[in-house]
Amino acid sequence: MVKDFTRRVRERAVGQEVLSSLSPGQQVTKIVHDEMTRLLGGEVRPLKFKGFPAPVLLVGLQGTGKTTTCAKLGVFVKGKLGKHVLLVPADVARPAAREQLEQLGSQAGLPVLDTRPWGSAPEIARGALIEARRKGFEILLFDTAGRLHVDDELMAELTELHGILNPSEVLFVADAMTGQDAVRSAQAFAERLPLTA
Repeated sequence: MVKDFTRRVRERAVGQEVLSSLSPGQQVTKIVHDEMTRLLGGEVRPLKFKGFPAPVLLVGLQGTGKTTTCAKLGVFVKGKLGKHVLLVPADVARPAAREQLEQLGSQAGLPVLDTRPWGSAPEIARGALIEARRKGFEILLFDTAGRLHVDDELMAELTELHGILNPSEVLFVADAMTGQDAVRSAQAFAERLPLTA
């Protein structure tokens, strides 16, 4: 795939007439952007939100940026779509995971549910749904614990979370530096959960 991608970029860039409004560097950047867009499907598929509230589940391996992505996604959903968003720290495994999301939420001006009263991710999911309905939040963004796809206990927890939440989106978060293993990990997660993006 990478060889095909670089071949296509090279073919388009070599001998390309540089537009007067762009520098050669900008022209190459545009070609790479166009080819990446083509490679990734060529069209934008907006997030779908169903239910009130509409839960979104973020899943993936440890250290791939789920917590940061949760906050960034919250900023996007609130700013671009005008929805009332509640960030839900459902990672009870990693020390200071809740505090990290609280800090990011504070910086972004987004509310973060205090999940300390609940001891497990399924309890958090049930409590978050009740709190969101009571307080009128439209979108719940669930930051889950990172897990290896070979950890049956944690993967079973994700399946349970999916059953409780019935999320409108299940987003697999992968680090760009993961490389080929991201495909294998995504496939393993997709065997247990209906990933949407």
